[in-house]
This record gives sequence, C-alpha cells and structure tokens, in this order.
Amino acid sequence: MSRIAYVGGRHVPHRVRIDGDPVGGGVPGPFARRLRERYLAHVDGSGVTARGLAAAAPQSLPRPQAILFDWDNTLVDSWATIHEALNLVMTAMEKPLWSLRETKERVRLSLRESFPLHFGDRWEEARQIYLDFFSTIHLDRLCPLPGRLELLRGLAADGIFLGVVSNKTGALLRREAERIGWSELFGSMVGAGDAPVDKPDAAPVALALRPSGIEAGEAVWLVGDTGVDMECAYNSGCIPVLLGDGATEEELLRCRPRLAFGDPASLFHFVRGL
Repeated sequence: MSRIAYVGGRHVPHRVRIDGDPVGGGVPGPFARRLRERYLAHVDGSGVTARGLAAAAPQSLPRPQAILFDWDNTLVDSWATIHEALNLVMTAMEKPLWSLRETKERVRLSLRESFPLHFGDRWEEARQIYLDFFSTIHLDRLCPLPGRLELLRGLAADGIFLGVVSNKTGALLRREAERIGWSELFGSMVGAGDAPVDKPDAAPVALALRPSGIEAGEAVWLVGDTGVDMECAYNSGCIPVLLGDGATEEELLRCRPRLAFGDPASLFHFVRGL
C-alpha cells in the first residue's frame, strides 16, 4: 500500500502528518514553529509512524526539477464562475440544475471529454453556450487563491521549472494568467485542446515539459486538487501531489497522492527541505 505524507492540512484518507524539524533548515522562527506544531505525530492504519515517514520522505524523493500545477481551484478560485456557466447550459439544454456542491464534486474532465456524457449529440452546442458565457465573466471574477503567488515566486527563484496542465480551454487559461500577471512565472501553460488528449492522459504533461528538456519521472511533480490530477500524474510517471482539501475520499482512494499539503506554505517548505 502506498503512503501519503500529509503536511499542514486537513483530512485525507489514511493520512499521516509529518513530524520533526521544520523543513527548510536554519533557525526556527515564529512561522517555522507554527509549522512544527502542525507536524504532530500520528499513526496511520498500516502502523507506519509519522516520525518514521518524515525521516524517510526527503531521502526517498528527489528534489523536483519541474513542478506542473493544475489551474482551477489549485491556483485560482473559479468554482462560482464555473458553476454559473454550467447552470446556464443546463437551463438551455433543459437539464436539472446542479448545486454548487454537485459542481465541485462532478467537474473534473475537459469540456470535450465531459459534455458528450451529459448532453449526448448536442454536446458541441452546449460547449459553445458555455464558452460564450464563460468568456464574458471569467476575467472580472478571477481570484488567485491565498499564498499561491508567493509559492510560485519562491519555487521559480529556486530554479524549478514551473508549468500548468489544466482542463480549462487553453486560450482561456492563458488569458487568465495574463490578466493576473502570472504568465512570466511559467515555462509552459497547457490547457484543454492543446494536446491531442486532455487530462488525465499523459499527453498534456509531455507537452508542458517539452520547453524544459526535463523528462517525466520522479523529478517532476504534478500538483492538483482532484483525483483526475493524481491520475494524470500516475499516467505520466510523475509524483502526484495534492494541494488543498477539495477532493472527495472516493476519488483519492482510487488514485492516491504521494504527498498532500493543506496549504502552499507547507508545500514550499517541504520542497526547500529536499
């Protein structure tokens, strides 16, 4: 059974929280001490101690040369916008409306992968309705999640190649990054439709890594908030890393992350400690 190192966050099935010295070295300041307080020792169902895993994790994982991020609800908060656009389509297609909770649980795949399942032969019509409406509202409502800009700047300053692999339509993805001034932080931004197949296939990862010259493998992390992101990491041979607590238990049990972080500061300090 694979093990999850769970740092600075909330519930993940079969979790262990990392215990030990604050990651990153140096004299522990107030922030590091707060991190240390979170790294309380627990024992998961397999009997593996968190202290033992904390000692083993940095040795068993190489420092990442590249980190690829999901976009929606990993780096930016877009649930309300996605939800509104989807329910506009549901109304036009005479389908039952979704609650926000249902949207958060069901939205995983790209439009070209998911809409045929929901709308059958009319999926292209539904996709156009969605894109037309979404395009009119998404930039005004775009909201970076807390701590993400600092995380990206810190990782980039450490010389790690950063990219995005998203199931958001590629043109919309890059427009959003440009609006909030993040484009220069990424060596690549791959969205739905840019590769022959979308996440969870490995094709978008290969495309995102192409400018770096780095091959997919354990030196590449894929950071996301859903099981589809974890599945994409496994399919491409990268390290699956969960950020946040938006994924359901069921999807994580099907495709478990190697590492899970409740907040971006914990992720950054863990990388610094490798």
